[in-house]
Amino acid sequence: MRVPLSWLREYVDLPAEATTDDVFAALVSVGFEEEEALGFAVTGPVVVGEVLSFEAEPQSNGKTIRWCQVDVGEAHGGVRGIVCGASNFFVGDKVVVSLPGAVLPGPFPIAARKTYGHVSDGMIASARELGLGDEHGGILRLAELGLDPAPGTDAIALLGLDDVGVDINVTPDRGYALSIRGVAREYAHATGAAFRDPAAHEWDDVQPGSGFPLAVDDRNPIRGRVGASEFVVRVVRGVDPSRPTPAWMVARLTLAGIRSLGILIDITNYVMLELGNPIHGYDLDRLSGGITVRRAAEGETLTTLDGKERTLSTEDLLITDESGPIGLAGVMGGGATEMTDATRNVLIEAAVFDTVSIARTARRHKLPSEASRRFERGVDPLIPFIAARRVADLMVDLAGGTLDTELGGALYGEVFLEAIELPRGFVPALIGVDYTDAEITGALETIGCEVAPLEDADAGWEVIPPSWRPDLTDRWTLAEEVARIHGLDRIPSVLPTPPAGRGLTPLQKGRRRVANALAAAGYVETPSFPFTTAAANDLHGSASGEAAPAVRLANPLDGQAPFLRRSLVPGLMQVAHRNISRGFTDLALFETGLVFTPEAGVTYGTEVVPPLGERPDDATLAALDASIPPQPRLVAVLLAGNIDTKRPGRPAVAVDLSDALAAVEAIAAAAGVRIDVAQGQRAALHPGRTGALSIGGVEVGYVGEILPTVSAEADLPGRAYVAELDLDLVLGLAGTPDVEASLSSFPAATQDVSLVVGDDVVAGDLAAALREGAGELLESLHLVDDYRGQGLAEGTKSLTFALRFRAPDRTLTAAEATEAKLAGVAVAAARFGATIRE
Repeated sequence: MRVPLSWLREYVDLPAEATTDDVFAALVSVGFEEEEALGFAVTGPVVVGEVLSFEAEPQSNGKTIRWCQVDVGEAHGGVRGIVCGASNFFVGDKVVVSLPGAVLPGPFPIAARKTYGHVSDGMIASARELGLGDEHGGILRLAELGLDPAPGTDAIALLGLDDVGVDINVTPDRGYALSIRGVAREYAHATGAAFRDPAAHEWDDVQPGSGFPLAVDDRNPIRGRVGASEFVVRVVRGVDPSRPTPAWMVARLTLAGIRSLGILIDITNYVMLELGNPIHGYDLDRLSGGITVRRAAEGETLTTLDGKERTLSTEDLLITDESGPIGLAGVMGGGATEMTDATRNVLIEAAVFDTVSIARTARRHKLPSEASRRFERGVDPLIPFIAARRVADLMVDLAGGTLDTELGGALYGEVFLEAIELPRGFVPALIGVDYTDAEITGALETIGCEVAPLEDADAGWEVIPPSWRPDLTDRWTLAEEVARIHGLDRIPSVLPTPPAGRGLTPLQKGRRRVANALAAAGYVETPSFPFTTAAANDLHGSASGEAAPAVRLANPLDGQAPFLRRSLVPGLMQVAHRNISRGFTDLALFETGLVFTPEAGVTYGTEVVPPLGERPDDATLAALDASIPPQPRLVAVLLAGNIDTKRPGRPAVAVDLSDALAAVEAIAAAAGVRIDVAQGQRAALHPGRTGALSIGGVEVGYVGEILPTVSAEADLPGRAYVAELDLDLVLGLAGTPDVEASLSSFPAATQDVSLVVGDDVVAGDLAAALREGAGELLESLHLVDDYRGQGLAEGTKSLTFALRFRAPDRTLTAAEATEAKLAGVAVAAARFGATIRE
């Protein structure tokens, strides 16, 4: 919220010497965030000048300049010669002259300089050059602002260019502060300065006339709340839209971030900023009959003020007349009834719309506006009558209109403010500060609450929040207000003592070990968004590549990726592509995260809404758990480019499948499990270069090379390898032993064995047979060679394994190691017909 200090002074006693830093300090103390100081960045001398004469001088470049004689007052040197390229002024006009030494926004310093054959002793300024708007079609004529000052008058003060302001960040729950009224009240809370409420009017003074047809027909309320709870209209006749907007109003609007668009629109914007209630004005003569507030019909369209035709949703709340839609309620008006230079009679609308309805409409049509920003946060339900009258009064005073006291209308219901019970002792116990009863009640009354003791006075108070604070809904929010008003610095800083025996769960420790192991192995963790496409889910989220059930978001951040992921691999591939496109070609990436794997034929979701403030019972928790799809936590890695870079005397080494298998081994070691690898198959991976990963016969993931066609579609050059495992399942199968196995002090016995088998035998299956037969003495086993060629029969291969044996209580003899090895060979022979290669 951008707040000009001159405007703020109208409603709160702001010291004349107060700076923007002083105002920031006060507002920050009551919970706002400082953004930036505001100002026009114009320094003098900038004065009023009167054009005495000018001569038009065509130039060789086709441009015509004017050599002007301008009276800037005796105090500033009298008549000065100035070159000007504009042609929209006349002899006798009062203009704004920036004299040498002035600085305009940019910064743009002014100096006397020779140009077009003359020495220009200053510059005649346009509105844009002064920072008063975007208009740059010509210089600023003060007559257009209704001003006729004497030459030499200080133009900075005349135009309000000496005003400064503050920009503060207003949190969504404090929409009342999106107004000068709200900020002035908060400044008063912070400093104790006297506050004058601009909405303090007698009820009878703000009542509109009657007779204008109004109706609210909301047959599709959102969350059971009618779209418009209050709707007020007033009529002003005989306005003159050509009248200039006063300079003080233009300056304030500009400093507040709104450009001047003509006196009628400027007045509605001014009151919106002042009171916080968005106002819309209609050309009364372009309306057809009365106004009805209703939801849009299927296929209905509306051309809004920005000239765009919008196809409406049946949830959109509309302002309509007999001709059809004339505005998106609370968001933007329609072009058919907008106020123009031909408008003579104005219908003023002030309303209260449902917050959720306005928020959804603004987001649906990507049409955020100053009006929707306020309506979606909540508008004071007691302000529309006052706001409509304030607009009408300004149109009478500044646009020459006449208030029609007979024609008007209002639809409204009783504003019910629910009382909140605040027990004595609750606030000190929650905040940790020993507030007195007087401090508690005083703070609440300061912010506008009505406070009365309960029937049992010792029990506490009954508090009715003010109408402009819809965020005050319970005792906790009241306690927060007490702390805010008395200063958050009073809350003591106490370091809590953690209860003994708590910490990370075994599952959390396992996840950290795996992540640390991959990071230590050179992998970079790259968390990604859990959103993806249906095609990516089908390809990577199932082994077959066929359509897999997935969760579709009702309101996705990206319409091209509306599904929750079933695999981490698509996200890693996007990260890889982004890095490769920026020159990082050697990649080792990993991610741990949740995926979403709904079961086919199961409907998820629930209408169970547990109560707040208490723990749901077991049945409610079970219903909530059943309403969401399974969400296992996976770990995935992706490798591309080189695993080792080129060095002097040593070529680069490209990544291959063994590097992805090494990542799997690192995960297994960190989890404390042995992961077996067998031939596998997945639609997204290369046939013959895909492995299925399992623990004790339970499949936990896969590893392999991405298909070249899939890599090409993802713009990944060369070969890329991935591995993906169900991390929670891996850690669950690992168990959580309290004592790690101790290292044996006895030496190991190592032996190799080469077995000849058919080339269709999977190495992993053969290794499992050797391991099973060798028994408990076998400490480790791994494949060291796969030979196929001369010396072997066609259709066979020789697989060589390195075996290491160790006993926990003695040194093994060579005979014991050989016996264990041959026992393993016997099982391999029985199962696969394996023979020892001579």
